[in-house]
Amino acid sequence: MANFFKSLFGGKAEEDQQKNDQKNFEILKYDGLRALRMGNATYAATCFIEALQLEEDFETMKYLSDLYIQTHQMEKAHEILNRMIHVEPTFLDTYLTLAHVCFMQSEYAAMERAAQKATEIAPDNAMAFYLWGKSMHEQKNDIMAIGHLTKAIMLNHAYVDALLLRAEILLNMHQLTEAATDINHILDEEPEDEAALLLNGRLKEAEDKTEEAEAAYHKVIALNPFNEQAFLQLGLLFIHLNKATEAIELLDEAIELNPNFVKAYQERGRAKLMIDDKEGSIADVQKALELQPKDGESLNGVFNNQQSEGPKDIWQI
Repeated sequence: MANFFKSLFGGKAEEDQQKNDQKNFEILKYDGLRALRMGNATYAATCFIEALQLEEDFETMKYLSDLYIQTHQMEKAHEILNRMIHVEPTFLDTYLTLAHVCFMQSEYAAMERAAQKATEIAPDNAMAFYLWGKSMHEQKNDIMAIGHLTKAIMLNHAYVDALLLRAEILLNMHQLTEAATDINHILDEEPEDEAALLLNGRLKEAEDKTEEAEAAYHKVIALNPFNEQAFLQLGLLFIHLNKATEAIELLDEAIELNPNFVKAYQERGRAKLMIDDKEGSIADVQKALELQPKDGESLNGVFNNQQSEGPKDIWQI
């Protein structure tokens, strides 16, 4: 009899505890949502974290992962996304979001795995193949990258990001005709696409059509005076053409717009060295180092402008 009453009342206590936990979970979840709407990300995260201690709720995890992404806490977002995968292993958007997060973390092998899994779940999803191609490009496997990007473009002929990346890879491989096809495809639809115009400038340089290249860069600057890449590429073109004075004037303008433009200081220093302004050249290099120190950078007027280019296996594909 004693065991009967213990079982009866013990079961009732457990049921009451479950109801209480469910009530507290709902309060915390919706307090978190209210905090989000009010712009209080810190309190929202606290509410969601405490709610998830009571229940592994997929929707709440989604709110928390989005919050971490918006506040640039990629490691935490990555962790929550993995938990979401354990709860809903075939939900496409989780893998796409995880691939984006892995890219932001420079975890390209993990990005590849997430994107590949997304293509298995949705073989007709262009974004999944684009992200897979992007991950292969970052891992220096451009042949595979082109294959996946081509699949993305076949699924969505107007996929600008995929066309841009494929064009860039083809341009780097000196496949100029193929690169031109992708660039022109974009510009035919959107003549003022800045990224496509910049690639077109690079293409024209590769074809030794320097006047057309210069025109492409000038067009970008006219469209957007704050496009730093356009200033940089035009400045490099002037330097290549031994137009040091023009390069310096252009980079003066770029630095006036953004006094923290590291690459502009570096390239202006290169241009000043071309006209034997060694003092000005070293001053620009020193300023670039002050803004963004690099190990082994020289202060003697010799420039190296090449950019340098293991994820966690938390879940298995």
